[in-house]
Amino acid sequence: MNLGSPDSTAVPDVKRYLNEFLMDERVIDYPYLFRLLLIKGIIVPKRAPNSAEAYKKIWWKDGSPLVVLTKQLQNAVQNDLSMPVEIAMRYGNPSQESAYENLLKHNPGLKEVILLPLYPHYAMSSYETAVEHAKTVHRKKGYTFKLTMVPPFYSEPDYINAMAESMRPYLQQEYDQLLFSYHGLPERHMKKADPTHKHCLQVNDCCHVDSPAHATCYRHQVFKTSELVAEKLGIPREKWALSFQSRLGREEWLKPYTALRLEELPKEGVKKLLIVCPAFVSDCLETLEEIAMEGKKSFLASGGDSYTMIPCMNIHPLWVQAVVKWLSALQHQNN
Repeated sequence: MNLGSPDSTAVPDVKRYLNEFLMDERVIDYPYLFRLLLIKGIIVPKRAPNSAEAYKKIWWKDGSPLVVLTKQLQNAVQNDLSMPVEIAMRYGNPSQESAYENLLKHNPGLKEVILLPLYPHYAMSSYETAVEHAKTVHRKKGYTFKLTMVPPFYSEPDYINAMAESMRPYLQQEYDQLLFSYHGLPERHMKKADPTHKHCLQVNDCCHVDSPAHATCYRHQVFKTSELVAEKLGIPREKWALSFQSRLGREEWLKPYTALRLEELPKEGVKKLLIVCPAFVSDCLETLEEIAMEGKKSFLASGGDSYTMIPCMNIHPLWVQAVVKWLSALQHQNN
């Protein structure tokens, strides 16, 4: 299960997608009526035409890169797995219901479905909403098969190894810094997801102080991924940093902001930059347009000399192997 994409770059399709995405109470967690007015009355009408133009820049002949790449991952995994594999998108098509129905069509006696949300890190606006949506569709349709969820895999050795090895060839070039750019979140989401209600963003260096909050803390988990990947690649601490992209609105989001850092880094002596987006396993609008295109333009305009975005893992053989290994283990365990 991946995030999703509009059906096309036409403004009505983009508008429909944005309405579904932004009206999700786990993405913008304001009261319903206020959210309705804000999203459908202000944000989407203004944002849809601009987003449509952004999608046009990265759209492939076969459709949305994210959907195409997720289908390629499905096919690659299916080649090495005995059980049927379907894909679903949290927003847009193919839907969760269509995935369930396709599985049932091939196996009317279906007893269990294993759901792998393609989000390495836990966040209420990504992993949590994917899981809850899958459960809601399952309950409303009255399906009798069991649902088993694969947990966030931000520190799983197979994910870290696949991530590191997919990056390794790009590290052969000369660079001043490697920037891990993660999707951003409002700071209030960190506090809301904290089961202790007293740790996240409230304890000094909270991400490195042990706490039960880390199980649902996006910020802690992205730090952990960055540290493990850098260690695997032998990158010294002074040569890598992390930041957060895709900020929406005026409230405080996780810092530092990628857009701001790309303007500041050349002035700090970082002229040759590598940038990677580990929160995404498949390239999409946020990597191909926001980072590879707009980010590069900003960095070079600010005085940078070279800028390379490292692609997502997509269908890297080690990533495919990792997915197959996890699903096979659950299949055998549950049988």
